[in-house]
Amino acid sequence: MKNSEFYLTTEDKKALLAEARRAIEKLFGLNVTPPPNLSACSDAIYARCGAFVTLNKYGRLRGCIGQIISDKPLIETVRNMAVSAARYDYRFPPVTASELNVISIEISVLSPLRKIRDISEIELGKHGIYIVKGSRSGVFLPQVATETGWDLENFLGHCARDKAGIGWDGWRDADIYIFTATVFSEDEME
Repeated sequence: MKNSEFYLTTEDKKALLAEARRAIEKLFGLNVTPPPNLSACSDAIYARCGAFVTLNKYGRLRGCIGQIISDKPLIETVRNMAVSAARYDYRFPPVTASELNVISIEISVLSPLRKIRDISEIELGKHGIYIVKGSRSGVFLPQVATETGWDLENFLGHCARDKAGIGWDGWRDADIYIFTATVFSEDEME
């Protein structure tokens, strides 16, 4: 930990990325990526926190699945989310073995959720949002606002309508939680 905030070392990030890739390779009976040296990692890889694994192919989204919170160690959550992103993202057909050499993995490790009272507490590009209304919920990672160029109204509206299924203005009477994410990818670790 650094400054009492959740912190991942470079070794932690490399190990988590390697573990994600190994989990996907194992789906196809492959054993290409060597196991990470966990003894070089900090205790952060065993923290119980949420994580998303995003798969990109030629710079375009190919799959993304995650958990907002987790009761499992981070390294296990990442392993499970990598397999889910490759196999179970309903927006895409399952990843094939022939795609593995052109897929890049990005991991977003989430801070604990914090319920907000006013949307002015949301800092675009810094905070992700988790909107909950009844049994419906939706999430956007912090980088969604940056990647899309959306303002706050669009960020909330798209999450409410497209992710939570509660309509464009559904966020207005929903519970809104914010979180930060430590985001890193294979591309930046090369």
